[in-house]
Amino acid sequence: MTLGHGAGGKLTHDLVEEVFLSRLDSATLGELGDAAVLARPLAGRFAFTTDSFVVRPLFFPGGDIGKLAVNGTVNDLAVSGAEPLYLSAGFILEEGLEIDVLHRIADSMAAAARTAGVEIVAADTKVVERGKGDGVFINTAGVGRLLDGQALSPKAAVAGDRLLLTGTLGDHGLSVYLARQDLGIEVPVQSDCAPLNQILLPMLREFPGEIRFMRDLTRGGAATILNELAAQGGNEVLVDEEAVPVAPAVRGACEMLGFDPLYLANEGKALVVVSAAAAEKVLEFLRARDLGRNAAIVGEVRGAAPSGKPIVLLRTSVGGLRILDPLIEDQLPRIC
Repeated sequence: MTLGHGAGGKLTHDLVEEVFLSRLDSATLGELGDAAVLARPLAGRFAFTTDSFVVRPLFFPGGDIGKLAVNGTVNDLAVSGAEPLYLSAGFILEEGLEIDVLHRIADSMAAAARTAGVEIVAADTKVVERGKGDGVFINTAGVGRLLDGQALSPKAAVAGDRLLLTGTLGDHGLSVYLARQDLGIEVPVQSDCAPLNQILLPMLREFPGEIRFMRDLTRGGAATILNELAAQGGNEVLVDEEAVPVAPAVRGACEMLGFDPLYLANEGKALVVVSAAAAEKVLEFLRARDLGRNAAIVGEVRGAAPSGKPIVLLRTSVGGLRILDPLIEDQLPRIC
C-alpha cells in the first residue's frame, strides 16, 4: 500500500476494482456513485447504526477485522429488532500494508455479508502515512428494517422477567488477547464472531410481545450490559453465577490470567430479557439452533430497586450476594 493508493487517481481506481469490487459482489457498489441508490423499495420503520473497528491483531482465531466489521454492525441492528439490509464500509489503510492482507480482509467481509444476508452498497478508502494507522481501521454503518410491533427497551423490563444469555461468555475477548500477547500457551479458544440476526429475528417472530430488551455483549461484557439494563429501567437485577455459561477452556484461561468472563467481550452473543411465562420456551428455541446451543437463563429482574438506586447483584457460587459493578477500565483494549 502506498500513499498513491489514496490519492484518487489510477492507483485508487485499481485498488477499488481489484480488491473490493471483485470481492464484495454488489451491483449497487459497482455503480461507483457518490451515494448508493438502493435497489429494494423501503417501507416501514428503520434502524440505523454505525461502528468503527480497530482490533489488534487484524487476524485472530475465529475471525478478523473484516468479519468483525460486518457482524458487529449486523448485530447492533439485530438486537434492536431490525432486519439488517444494507451496509457501508470505510477503510483507513496504512502506507506499507500488504495488498494480500487487504485481499484476505475483503474476502472475509464478503463471506460474512453473504452469511448475514446483507449487501455492502457503499464504501470509501483513505490511505495514511506509515505509522499512523496500525494497518487497517474499518468503519461500517448499517440500515435495517424494524420488525412489526417491536419496541425493545430496558424500560420495558418488569419484575419477574428472566435474563437469558444466548451462549458462553468471553470467547472473543480472550481469543484476541491470546493472539496479541503470544504467551506461548495453547488454549483452544476461538472468537464467537457471528451474525445474531440468524437466531434473534426468528426468535422475535416466534414469540411476539414476550421479548423486552436485547443487547449484544461487546465491550464491557455481560456485567456492564446488565448494569445498563438496571440503570435505564431503575431496577434491581439478580444474576446466578453458577448459571452463567462459560466454556471450560475460557474459564481455565481466565483463572490463570486473572480475568473475569463477565467482563470479557463477545461478538456473537446477546443478553435477552424475556417474560417469565415464555422464558423456558425461548430457551428451548435458542438451544435448538447452532448459535444458541449453549443458551442459559441466568437471572431475573426483581423490580424497582428498594433503595431507589439501580443495582446488579450476583449470587456467587458459595451462596452469598455481591454487587456486580460495571467495568471501570478496559481489561483488554482494542478488541473490536
